[in-house]
Parts: sequence; structure tokens; C-alpha cells
Amino acid sequence: MTVSPYTNRQALSFVLAFGIVSLFADMSYEGMRGIAGPFLASLGASGLAVGLIAGSGELAGYLLRLFSGRFADSTRAYWPITLTGYIIQMAAVPMMALAGNWWVAAGLIIIERAGKAIRNPARDAMLSRAGETIGHGWAFGLHEALDQIGACAGPLIAALVLARHGDYRAAFVWLAIPSLTTVALVVAMRLKYGALGKIARPHDAAPDQALPRAFWFYAAASALIAFGFADFTLISYHFGKAGTLGGEAIAVFYAAAMLADGAASLLFGRWFDRAGLRVVYGGILIGVAVAPLAFFGGWWGALVGTLAWGTALGVHESVMNAGVATLVPLHARARAFGLFTAIFGTAWFAGSALLGALYDISLPALVAVAVIAQLAAAFPLARAINASAPRSRTS
Repeated sequence: MTVSPYTNRQALSFVLAFGIVSLFADMSYEGMRGIAGPFLASLGASGLAVGLIAGSGELAGYLLRLFSGRFADSTRAYWPITLTGYIIQMAAVPMMALAGNWWVAAGLIIIERAGKAIRNPARDAMLSRAGETIGHGWAFGLHEALDQIGACAGPLIAALVLARHGDYRAAFVWLAIPSLTTVALVVAMRLKYGALGKIARPHDAAPDQALPRAFWFYAAASALIAFGFADFTLISYHFGKAGTLGGEAIAVFYAAAMLADGAASLLFGRWFDRAGLRVVYGGILIGVAVAPLAFFGGWWGALVGTLAWGTALGVHESVMNAGVATLVPLHARARAFGLFTAIFGTAWFAGSALLGALYDISLPALVAVAVIAQLAAAFPLARAINASAPRSRTS
């Protein structure tokens, strides 16, 4: 196991600082995403179009991580890459106010995802270095919990603006404030924590060292989970189309999902440091309940389904990253994070497109596909756990 040169206090301080950055970043882009579905519907997009937009955004974002992660590990320029990604992502959010049709809005949604893709592998590699000291589950779980405070506040800001002005574009303009704050904070972090971006490659390590067998089983499990995990853009589109919720209520529900995400990140992150990859089984079981509740359950089903969606997302975004960190050496983690999320995103794109198409044809078929795909993820996950057992804390 690689030993971090940083004390427990320094590592914790770094994770908390990046958590505050993510708090403001999520306030911006999750505020946008919380109202993206009904905004696209107001511009005339169909259910299939919404599914394709959501899937394409995730696909572009996750596939780009394949290259940005490899680039980060090869250049070791973790901080410049991170800052560039934040600037691109934060610029896309307020520009949604200028979208005159759903095609332009779709392009901005994809650009926002691309910005996140550029910065995430490099950022996660730096966070995983702190995790060597305080525990990977705790590092990613704590970061995700702070992240979700902003993810809760953003949709609430959007809901407040909608309630007062009834104007989606005004909401996007207000989200420029946390966007600018995010960029300023990242610059400040670079000045204070620049040393944490210096991750050296061991002299005996090849640049393209093969990744562990357990990593590939783990990636296969994540792909099946992603395939069956409905994007909230499609879920919120259904809420609006079916008349279950209005635009302001959808934003509030999304905020509640972000709170559930944050709480789940802390709980499952701590649990991960004790139980390892087995924690993902819990995320699978919760995720399976999302589609039946959200698409069949009426108002109460929408509420419980949205909370289940947020809880499952918290597992995916914290525990899954921690899992990669325990399976892959530090010097190769940006590449591994990029590859892992590229596989995840490709599956999310395929699943989002299929679920969007099924929405226009048959809701029972949509729910069946979502449930079966996520249950199937338990099989490669079991193989990953078995393959990693002799080296469960390899770094």
C-alpha cells in the first residue's frame, strides 16, 4: 500500500476544501439539471429526444474521461487539467439562458458534461491520494456529501426563481453566481494545495501498466447498473408529462434527492472502509426500486422513487470511486478513473436512449429493462469481490 506523505489533518483539509468547491459547482450545474427536463419539454423536445440528450451528455462526458484521465497520468498536470474542466463546465450553465431552441440547449448540456469529464479523473486522482491517509470510502464519501449540499441548494434556487418569475431563463442567469464562485475557489485551492497535484510514477512502473482483473469485473458491474439507471432528466420529464408534479415541485424533489445522495455518501463511504466492495450490493437493491416507483407510483411513488434515486446515486458516485482507488495503483488512477467512467457512461448512454424510446412505447417495458439490468450487475460484482480478495487494499 502506498503511504501518503500527508498527515491525517492535511488530507482531511484537502478533501474538505475540494468538497466546498464541489458544493458551489453542484449548486450551479445541478440547479441547471434539475429543471433541464421540463425546460426541454417547453422547447418542444420529445421523450425520445430527452432520453437521447441525457444519454449523449453522459456519453460525451464519460468517454472524454477516457482521454483526460490518460492525459493527466501521462503529463502529471493534474491541477491545470482540473481548472480547465471547471471553467468550461461553469461557463455552460448560465449560457442556457440564451438557448433559443432545444437543439441549442442540448448542445450546452453536452458541453457542461464535457467540462466535468475533463476535470474529474485528475481531481479524483488527487482525492484518492488523500484517501490513502483517511480511507478511500471516507474521502470520497465526505467529498460527495459536501458536493450534495450544493446539489440540493441549486435546484432550490431554481425553484425559487421559477416560483417568483415563472421563467426558466432567469433561473439559469442566477446560477451564474455559484459558477463564478467555483472557478475562484479552484484557483485558490491550486495556490494553497499545489503539492497534492504532484503524483510521481514509480521508476519500475510502465506508463500503460495493465489494470487488475478485478477492475474489469467491477467495471462490468458498473456498466449494467448504469444501463438500468434512469436519468433524472427522463424521470422529471415523466413527472411533468404525466402531470404528477409541476416545475417548482420537480426542482424541490430533485433537491431532496441530492440530500439523500449526500447522506448515502457518508453512510456508505464509512461502510465501504469496513466492508469493501460488498457495499455496492446495497446500492443495487436501492436502485432497483427507482423505476417502478417513479414511473408507476403517482405522487408518493414520485417522492420515494426520487429519494431512492438520490440514495443510489450517492453510492455510485462515492463508493464506486473508492472501489477503483482500492483496486488500482496511485500513479495509474486517473487513467483507471477515466476508463471506468467511460465504460459507465457508454452504458448510461445506451440505457438512456433505450429507456427514452421505451417511454414513448411502453412504461412496463421501460421498468422491466431497468430492473433486470441492475439485478444482473450482482454477478460481475461477485467476481470482482472474489478476484480482489487477496489484495483488497492494494494501492
